[in-house]
Amino acid sequence: MAISVNHFSTLMICMILLLPALCYGTQSYDSKATFYKTSDGKGTPTGACGYGEYGRYVNDGLVTAASWKLYKNGVGCGACYQVWCKDKALCSDVGVKVKVTDSGEGPGTDFILSSDAFAKMAKHPKLAHMLFPKGVVDVDYKRVSCKYDNLIIKVNEHSNYHGYLAILLLNNGGYADILAVEIYEEKSYKWTPMRRSYGAVFDLSNPPKGNLKLKIQIKVDGKTKWVQSDKTVIPDHWKADSTYETDVQIP
Repeated sequence: MAISVNHFSTLMICMILLLPALCYGTQSYDSKATFYKTSDGKGTPTGACGYGEYGRYVNDGLVTAASWKLYKNGVGCGACYQVWCKDKALCSDVGVKVKVTDSGEGPGTDFILSSDAFAKMAKHPKLAHMLFPKGVVDVDYKRVSCKYDNLIIKVNEHSNYHGYLAILLLNNGGYADILAVEIYEEKSYKWTPMRRSYGAVFDLSNPPKGNLKLKIQIKVDGKTKWVQSDKTVIPDHWKADSTYETDVQIP
C-alpha cells in the first residue's frame, strides 16, 4: 500500500519529535464531569479504593471518583485519565490528568473530580470561578500513564500477623489494570491467591508465615500477563500499617 507524501511527512515529524502519544494516542471518549468539595480542594480519605490519606494527596490532590464503568468493581483503582472540558472559552486544550481513587457518578457523568482537579481544566486559574457554577461540564477523556516507579505495598491497619493479611497496592502505573494478586512463601514453594476485598485492597485469611514475594496479574491493551517480584516484598514478622517498596513496575 502506497503512503502519501503528506502522511509520510507527518509520520517522520512524530518520530523525530518523539511524541508518539500525540500522533497515535489512546482513543478519546466524550462524557461529562462534575466535582466534589473538600476543605482543601483535594481528595477524600474515604474513597472506595481504600487509599485513605494517600487518596487525599496523591497526584497533588488531582483525583477523581469514576463511574461504575471505569471503576470496574475496583479494577479501575489507580488508573489515570487526561480529562479536558469542551467549553473553549473557559477550558484549556490540555485539561488535567487525574487518578481514580473513588467510585461515583451522576446523570451521564464518568468523573466526579476533586475541586482542585475541576479548576485545573480552566485556561487560567482566574477563569475557574466561572467554571464551577456550571456544575456539570461536557468533557473528552482518554486513559494515560501515571508514570510511577516501583509498586508500593501498604499493609492495611486491620491486618493481624497471626491470622489476617490485607494489602493496599499503591503507585500503580495507571495504564495497566491489576486483575489479581498472589503471594509466595519462600519455604513452602507455593503461590497463594489473595482475594480482592474492595477497591485496591487484597486480603487473605491465615496467610503463610515467612518472607513473602508477590505476583500480580495485569491487563494491558487487552492482553493479560503476570509480573512478579524477584525479591522479598513483605518480610517475615510484618506489621500492620507498614509500607514496603517492591521491585515490581506496572507498565
